Amino acid sequence: MKIKSFNVIPNLPDSLKALDELSTNMWFTWNWDAIMMFVGIDEDLWHRSHRNPKWILGTLAPERLEQLSRDEAFLGRLREIQKKFEDYVSYKDTWFARNRQDQDKDMLVAYFSMEYGIGEGLPIYSGGLGMLSGDHLKSSSDLGMPVVGVGLLYKKGYVQQVLNRDNWQVERYPENDWYNMPVQIVKDGSGRPLRVEVDLAGERVQVGVWKVPVGRTSLFLLDTNLPENSPAARTITEQLYGGDRENRIRQEIVLGIGGRRALAAMGLEPTVYHVNEGHSAFLLFERIRHMMKSRGLSYAEARELVWASSAFTTHTPVMAGNEYFDFELVRKYFEHYVREMGLTFPEFLEIGKEEPTSMGFCMTVVAMRLCAFLNGVSMLHRDVSRDMWHKLWPELPRYEIPIEGITNGVHTCSWISHEHHQLYSKALAGGHNNIPDSCEWPKIDAIDDKELWDTHMVRKRKLVALVRERLRRQHARLGADRTVLEEASGVLNPDYLTIGFARRFATYKRATLFMRDLERLLEMVADEKMPVQFVFAGKAHQADAHGKEFIKQVARLSMDKRFKNRIIFVEDYNMNVARYMVQGVDVWMNNPIRPLEASGTSGMKAVINGVMNLSVLDGWWPEGYSPDVGWAIGGTESYNSDEERDYVEAESIYNLIRKVIAPLYYDRGQDGLPHGWIKMMKACVQKLVPHFNTNRMLREYYEKFYTPAHRASVKFRENSRVAELARWRSRLAESWPRVRVVTDQFKPEMEVHAGARLPVSAIVWLGELKPEDVDVQLYIGTAGGEALFKDGKAVSMKHESRMGDAYVYKGEIPCYKSGRHDFAVRVVGRHPDAVNALMPLFIKWSEE
Repeated sequence: MKIKSFNVIPNLPDSLKALDELSTNMWFTWNWDAIMMFVGIDEDLWHRSHRNPKWILGTLAPERLEQLSRDEAFLGRLREIQKKFEDYVSYKDTWFARNRQDQDKDMLVAYFSMEYGIGEGLPIYSGGLGMLSGDHLKSSSDLGMPVVGVGLLYKKGYVQQVLNRDNWQVERYPENDWYNMPVQIVKDGSGRPLRVEVDLAGERVQVGVWKVPVGRTSLFLLDTNLPENSPAARTITEQLYGGDRENRIRQEIVLGIGGRRALAAMGLEPTVYHVNEGHSAFLLFERIRHMMKSRGLSYAEARELVWASSAFTTHTPVMAGNEYFDFELVRKYFEHYVREMGLTFPEFLEIGKEEPTSMGFCMTVVAMRLCAFLNGVSMLHRDVSRDMWHKLWPELPRYEIPIEGITNGVHTCSWISHEHHQLYSKALAGGHNNIPDSCEWPKIDAIDDKELWDTHMVRKRKLVALVRERLRRQHARLGADRTVLEEASGVLNPDYLTIGFARRFATYKRATLFMRDLERLLEMVADEKMPVQFVFAGKAHQADAHGKEFIKQVARLSMDKRFKNRIIFVEDYNMNVARYMVQGVDVWMNNPIRPLEASGTSGMKAVINGVMNLSVLDGWWPEGYSPDVGWAIGGTESYNSDEERDYVEAESIYNLIRKVIAPLYYDRGQDGLPHGWIKMMKACVQKLVPHFNTNRMLREYYEKFYTPAHRASVKFRENSRVAELARWRSRLAESWPRVRVVTDQFKPEMEVHAGARLPVSAIVWLGELKPEDVDVQLYIGTAGGEALFKDGKAVSMKHESRMGDAYVYKGEIPCYKSGRHDFAVRVVGRHPDAVNALMPLFIKWSEE
C-alpha cells in the first residue's frame, strides 16, 4: 500500500499574521509578555501542547481565530509584542557590536552539541548538557554574538516518566510532529528541501536540515528520517542517545561530518568551530578533509588550520563517561574515509588513543588532539580534567596542562520567575536587555524585605499548587479512589521550610543520602515548631536500574504516613517542573560525590530567584560558596571509605538543617518576616547572579577562545602561512630527539639572601633547529612528584652565544622569599603563528 502525505498550515487572518513568526522563534521562551499572550489564546492548549504555540495555532478552532482577529485588546497586545520582538532582533548596539575589533567583524562560530534544551515545545534534550547548550544559544542571541548551533532532529522526544504502582520508573517516548513544532525545513536555491550526503559504511545516507530561529541566531537540526533513505538509516536520528553502539557512531558521524557539510550547503563558512562534548568530534576530520580538497593543503597543513580554529569543552569528570568506540567499529565506518586525508588506518586510530596500549577510540582524546582551545566547565572540573588527561601531556606539570576552566552559567531570563523579573527590573534599573547585565546588583539591599518575601511566597504557593495537581493526575492514572485524590490536594504547606532536589537520578548524585538515618529525618519533618518538607523530581537513564531504584526509594518514602505528606516525589520532571522548583523552594539541595559533578547549573537557576544552596563543595559551588550566601555539606577532605563519606555528609545535612537552616527560617520579627533569612537571600542574589550566568560565560569564550581562534582562521586563509607553520612543526618533530639542555655549573653561594638574583646559564643542543624555533625557559617553583613541579612559572632565557654545536642561554632566578627554591631549564617549541606552544607538546627538560 502506498501512503501519501501532505502538510496543512494554519490559515491566520491578516490581523494575526504576526503570530506565525512569534510562534516559531524561540525568543518567546524567555519573554513573559509573549508567553502570556499565547496562554491567553487558550490556556488549556498551552499546557496540553507543552508550551508549543505553533501547535496551538494549528489546533485552534477557526471560530476562536476569528474572535481573536476582531479583539482590539488582543490585537493591541499582539502589536506591542511584535514591536518588542522586532526591536530586539534589529537592535544594533549589542555587546558584541560594542566590543568586537574590526578584524573580528566576519566572525562566525559553529557550536555543535547532541542536545539542546531551549523550550519544552522542542523536546530534543535529556539533561544538563542540553540545558547548557540551549542557554548558550540564548545568550549568544542576547549578546549579538555570531553563533549558530548544530544538532540532531530526534523523531522521539524527551523521555516521559511514569511511575507504576510499585513506584518503578517506566519510560514513554512520544513521537514528535515536526510540522506542528517551531522548526522550518531548510531549502536549497531551487526551493527543494536541502540535502547533504554522508557515507555510512558504503551506504549513501541523505541528511535533511531544519532550522530553529532562536532570537537573533539559529539552530540547525539534521534529520535522516527521510523517504529516500533505507529503513535502517531512517532510525539514526530516531532517539537521543538511543540504540546500540553502532547507532551511536552513526549518529555522531551524521552530526559531525553531516553538520559541517550542511553548513557549507547553506553558504555558511564558520571561522570557529566549538565542539561541545566529544560526540561531534568527527567534524574535525571532516574539516581537515575539506581543507585538503578545497584548498590543496597537505594533511599536516590542514590539521594546523583546523587545530588553531577549534575549541572543545569537556563536561565529563569520570573516565567512564567519555565516548569510546571499538576499533573494528571505527574501521567499518572510517577505513575508506581516512584515505582521503592521506592517512593509514593505524595512523588515524592513534589520534583517538590516549596511549599506545589504549583499547578504544576515544572521542574526547580526538577533540583534545585536534582543538587548540580546551576547557572544563568549572575551576574544580578544570583540575579534575588535568588529572584525568595528563597522559596526553606526560612531561608537563599538572597545573600547566592546557585545559582552561570556564565555569558554566545559566540564561537568567529563562529561569527567573516573572515576579522576580518585575521586582529586579523596577528596583535595579535594568537596561535594554534588562537582566542580568544591566542591573545594579548592589541596589538589591534597598528592596523592601516584605516586597521580596511576598514575591518569594507567590512562587512558593505556585509550586505547591503545581505539585498537588501533578500528584492528583498521577494517582488518578493509577486508579486511586476519591480519598487519595483529596489527600493529594493537601500535600505540602507553603509556610513550611521547603527543600528542593531535582536532577538526573544518577547514583553519584546520591538522591537518597538524606534518607540515611530515617529517625533523624523524621525528627525534622515531623517537628511541629520547625517543620521541614522536601520536594524531589528527576529521571533515571532508561538503562540505569540503580538510578531507578533510588527513585523508587524516594517515591515510597513519600507514601509513608509517618512523614505527613511532607516528602513528595514529582513525576515526569521536565523544564517546566524545573522552573517551578528553582523559583519556589526555599533551599536547593545538591549532594553528589565530590568531585564527580563537573559543574551543575540547577543551583545557579535557584539563586536567581533568591533560593539558597545547601550543597557539597563540588562543581560550581566551591567558586560560589561563602557562609553569607548558602551552606556547604562537608568540606574538601578525603575519606577512608565510601561508608565514612556518606555518614559524615548525611550528618552534615541533618545538623545544618536542624540547627542552622530551620532556626534561621523560622526566626520571625514582630512583622512576621524572617529578616535574617531575607538578608541571606539578598546576599545570594547580589553576589552570585552577576557571575553565574551564560552572558558572562559567553564573554569568556569570546575573549579566551573565539577571538584567537577566529584570528588564526583569518590568518591561515593564506596557504603560504599555514604551510610555513606546518614546516616548522615538521622540523620540530624531526630534530626533537637530538634536542638536549643542561644547566652550566650552577653553584650558588653558601648563603643566598632574599632579594638576590641568581644567574643561571644553560647549554642547549638544537640539532637542525635554530634559536628562533624554540623558547628556552627557566622554570622556577616547588618540585613535586613524578620529577615535575607542584607549582611554578616559566621565564624565557636569553640566547647569548654559540658554543660549538650548542647554544648558550642565560637567565636569573629572583629570590623574593626565604626557603627552598627549585628550578630547571626546559626547551619548548615557539612560533609566532602557533596559538598554543604546548599543543602538541614538544618539550625537553634539563638533564643535569
